[in-house]
Amino acid sequence: MQLVLNKPIKLTIQITNTCNLECKHCYGNCTKSPSSQELTKEEWLDFIDELVKNEVIQVFFEGGEVLHRPDFLEILEYCCPKMLTWVRTNGTLITEKIAKEFKRIGVGTVCVDLMGATEDTHDDLVGVKGSYQRAVKGIKYMVKHGVPTLMCLILNRKNANELQQYVDLAAELGVNRVGFLRLYPLGRAKHNWNELSLSLDEMMEAIQSVRVPNNVTIMQSWHPNDGNCCWQMATVNYKGDSIGCPYLREYVNFGNIRKMSFLETWDDPLYKRLRSGNVVDYCQDCNESQGSRGGCRSTAYAFTGRWDAPDPYCVNTNKGVDLRELPEWILQETPKSPYEGC
Repeated sequence: MQLVLNKPIKLTIQITNTCNLECKHCYGNCTKSPSSQELTKEEWLDFIDELVKNEVIQVFFEGGEVLHRPDFLEILEYCCPKMLTWVRTNGTLITEKIAKEFKRIGVGTVCVDLMGATEDTHDDLVGVKGSYQRAVKGIKYMVKHGVPTLMCLILNRKNANELQQYVDLAAELGVNRVGFLRLYPLGRAKHNWNELSLSLDEMMEAIQSVRVPNNVTIMQSWHPNDGNCCWQMATVNYKGDSIGCPYLREYVNFGNIRKMSFLETWDDPLYKRLRSGNVVDYCQDCNESQGSRGGCRSTAYAFTGRWDAPDPYCVNTNKGVDLRELPEWILQETPKSPYEGC
């Protein structure tokens, strides 16, 4: 019997949609300038208080680029004493002063998106020369000041042959955790899909070829064994929209926290449907090991148009889905209503 939660355990806050890079793999449509609809600092602080009241235990801040927002450190400092707090950043704006602030504030983990083991690969993927050197310098500052750090790579055709170099680089830099993440057909990434995507077999081959150093742990959230699915984790975007998960952003909107409480959005009928675990032909291995409830609902919907389909990134339930080819409707300006897939 699946446990059905009446509130999330974790929540992602997309604090801004602005970014200083132009990543080919970006699952958002980030901009250089902030939207007039962005929540204010005061609104975010009130929302954090609401989360504390509702016993959410972990918040994950992402963007855009979180440090592109001038008041981010103020919001972070307010949040950290109240719950476990993680931050995701591209690392290019981390100075030694900011690394010291992360340590002082007490951030749980800082995840740095480093998209390759080499400067050429990383800078090509993020679209801005010099980004690799700045990100590596930011990582070094955080290691120096004892900030728990995770290096993350979105696995794609341009960096799949660098995974061994990548984990070796992490070990060399003093980073003991590495994340290999899946590519999502959203935002800019879906328009670069032919250039970036890999088949499931190619992904498996790349991952399995890595010899992991003794002092490094690998997180493979590209696989359904990842536990951060929308049945236990929620997301609110920079405008205050409750969207379930960062990777559902183009498909759903369960309501805005400016107009209703977060828990009211949590009770949306489709949101309940996604948390139900009612997935046909789910992988028993994944379900028993992590309670994955059929894996990622965003990817299942993207490739099949159905919310109850199994995650095609699982080797046991892929059923012939070619992850290199996107359905035509995904690239339409106005995709079909998600309620059609209920």
